[in-house]
Amino acid sequence: MGRWRPPLPASSPYITAEGYAALDEERKNLWQKRAVVVKALAAAAAEGDRSENAEYIYRKKELGGIDRRIRYLQKRLPALKVVREFSQRDKVFFGAWVKLEQADGQEVEYRIVGPDEIDAAEENISMDSPLAKALLKHGVGDEIQIKLADKKINYCISGIRYPG
Repeated sequence: MGRWRPPLPASSPYITAEGYAALDEERKNLWQKRAVVVKALAAAAAEGDRSENAEYIYRKKELGGIDRRIRYLQKRLPALKVVREFSQRDKVFFGAWVKLEQADGQEVEYRIVGPDEIDAAEENISMDSPLAKALLKHGVGDEIQIKLADKKINYCISGIRYPG
């Protein structure tokens, strides 16, 4: 059995201006970090036998991870479409903060962002997620139903707001 896996489905190319700036800043910082790691790798390689040199092995793996992320960002950044304007503010679309009320009265608020900006701590969810797909094009007062595993969860949209 081989290691081949089918490619993942393409994620949405949309991103907020803040998200794009953060990814671009990460790319710049990775280039600076790479220079430091390359110097440390050269110093570790100069110590002699590389097969038993833990510092050398660690730096090689670290450099591989940095290079992989830089390659991803260099391919992803030009493909992204920055969304700066939100024309229709009475329905849920990309960039919206959506306040949801569950049947038990508990309220949660999520922001719908691109897949490169997902952050659970900030309550940012991807527009490709099942919840966001169910919310898109709905307005305040609409009820939606999400099926997760073996249960269904009902939400009522109680508020929509956009930046700016």
